[in-house]
Amino acid sequence: MNRFSPSAQTSFVTRLGKREVGLLATLFCVAALLFAFALLAGEVMEGDTMTFDNAVAHFFRPLGAAGPIGPAWVHELGRDVTALGSMVVLCFILAAVVGYLLLIRKRGAAALVVGSILGGTLISFGLKLLFNRSRPEIPGGIQVFTASFPSSHAMLSAVTYLTLGALMTRIAADTRLKAYFMGLAVFLTVVVGLSRVYVGVHYATDVLAGWCVGSAWAVLCWVVALRLQRRGQVEQPGATGEPDATSFAA
Repeated sequence: MNRFSPSAQTSFVTRLGKREVGLLATLFCVAALLFAFALLAGEVMEGDTMTFDNAVAHFFRPLGAAGPIGPAWVHELGRDVTALGSMVVLCFILAAVVGYLLLIRKRGAAALVVGSILGGTLISFGLKLLFNRSRPEIPGGIQVFTASFPSSHAMLSAVTYLTLGALMTRIAADTRLKAYFMGLAVFLTVVVGLSRVYVGVHYATDVLAGWCVGSAWAVLCWVVALRLQRRGQVEQPGATGEPDATSFAA
C-alpha cells in the first residue's frame, strides 16, 4: 500500500491520535498522584492526620501491647516482608537487572533502569529532609535512622517493582501473563508498605505518600523510556539479535 494513499494517511493519523491520547492519560495519572501527595503532605504538616494515623497504628499494635498483633511467627514474617523494600535488597535487584542488560548489550536500557531507581532514591531522601517528620514512638520496633515522611520503603518498592513489572509485560505475549506480572509488582509494593506500618516504623500516611510519589515517578520514567526508544536512544527489541524479552521499553 502506498504510504501516501488516503487509507495510509488515515491509519497514521489514527495511530498518532491513540498515542497522544495515551500519553495525555498517562500524564494525567502522574499529575493526579502528585496532587494526592501534595494534599496528603499538607494535611500531615498541619497535624490533621494524626487521628487516622493513630487509629491505624493501634489496630496493628493495640495500646499496652508488647508487640504487633499476631503470634511470634507473624512478627518475624512482617520483618522479612519489610526487608523486600530495604536499600540492600533493592540494590541487589538493581545490580542483577543492570548486569543482565549490560551482558546482552542493552546499555541504554541499563542506564534507564539505573536512572529511574537512583532518581527515585534522591527524591525520597530529599522529601524526607524537606518534611522531617518524626517516626512513631512505638517501643520495640525496628531501629531506623531517617525521617518518617514519606516512607522510602514504600516509595522505592513502587519505583523498583512497578518498573520491573512493566519490563516483564514486554516479555509476555499473553494478556493473562501481562496481568500476572503487573499484579505481582503491585502486590509486592503493597505488602512492603503495609509491613512498615505493621512493624511500627511508619505512620499510614507515610506509606500512602510513598506509594503516590513512587508510582508517579515509575510511570513518568516509563513514559520517558518509551519516548527515548522511539528516538532510537534506547534499544529496540531484538536490536542486538536477542529476543524481545531483553528490551526495557519495547
